[in-house]
Formats: sequence, structure tokens, C-alpha cells
Amino acid sequence: MRIRFQADADFNQKIVRGLRRRESPIDFRDAHEGGVIGVADLDVLRIAAESGRVVVSHDRKTMPGHFARFLEDRASPGLIIVSQDLDISSAIEDILLIWIASLADDWVNRIGFVPV
Repeated sequence: MRIRFQADADFNQKIVRGLRRRESPIDFRDAHEGGVIGVADLDVLRIAAESGRVVVSHDRKTMPGHFARFLEDRASPGLIIVSQDLDISSAIEDILLIWIASLADDWVNRIGFVPV
């Protein structure tokens, strides 16, 4: 099964739009669609897990710690941290590579970092 993504509230919308333009079949919910604007990180992880989605965030400082705490109680479809310093086109290419080259099961309870 292909990876389904959930952006958190701080994720760059230009990346989401670019991914959708480049690869229309990609299932990538933005924060508004996922109902995660103004929601605490642990709740973002819970909402994404309930819908079987890998969370994508720029939050390198706190999200990995929240992810570790989340995994103490339950499983997660995964977390991908995208560097804010990475240009938009490179972020799009790396996320597409992840989407094309891996399956959803490959990301369960894992954290990954972009650039890859």
C-alpha cells in the first residue's frame, strides 16, 4: 500500500501544492484538510495515526520527542521531518522519491529526515 501523508500546521504549503501538481495520485492532506491547525503535536500524531497517515513536518526541535512519547503507548504510521533550509523543489523531489520507492509498512514507527 502506498504512503498517505498528513502535513502539520507549520509545513510549507508550497511543497504540498508542488507535490500534488507533480504527482496527482499522491494522497497528501494539508493541515486544514486534516483538521490539525492549532492542534498539539501529540494530537496531530494521533489524528494522523487514526487515518493511517505519515506526519510530515518541519519541526525538528520538538516533533521527534513527541513522536517518541507517542510510540510509548501506540503505533504510528511514521514521521518525516523536512529541513526548512531545503529548497522547495528539492523537498518535493525527496518526498516523491519516498512515496515512489517505499510502502506504508516501511514507515510504521519510524522517523525519517529530508533531505534523504
